[in-house]
Amino acid sequence: MSNGSGRIEKVSVVISKGSLEGIYPGLIMANGARAEGMEANVFFTFFGLDAVHRARHEHIKLATVGNPGLHLATWAGGLPGVSSVMTHYMAQKMEHLDIPPIPEMVEMIAQSGAGLYGCKASADLFGLEKSDLIDEVRDIITVGEFYEAAAGGQIIFT
Repeated sequence: MSNGSGRIEKVSVVISKGSLEGIYPGLIMANGARAEGMEANVFFTFFGLDAVHRARHEHIKLATVGNPGLHLATWAGGLPGVSSVMTHYMAQKMEHLDIPPIPEMVEMIAQSGAGLYGCKASADLFGLEKSDLIDEVRDIITVGEFYEAAAGGQIIFT
């Protein structure tokens, strides 16, 4: 939703990937929206649920196979240990820039008043219940309920 001046007042961010570079852009967009006083919702679907999964959210890795942004041959990205090394390297760089780790950033976004939601279809697909997700997730909702929550705002798919 925007007011007469064209200012965006509400965003809903969809996070569908479970890798470092798949989760951070959506979290940064949601955090930025809240910092600018916008209403924000984050909808975690498919492997994006890993960002709010109790057992996985602290173990998100950088995807190194077939990631053109790394300028690394596909075969090299698949070598044992490359993903861990690259993830550690990125984590150090982000820490130097004061970008919090994913669990801390998710908590910060939730505390700012953003709505965090898991996708029902994805949760059903992976056999997940609300208790499998971190406490900051308000609910597991259907796509229709997500559209209801997103109504009048911009939807950003990362």
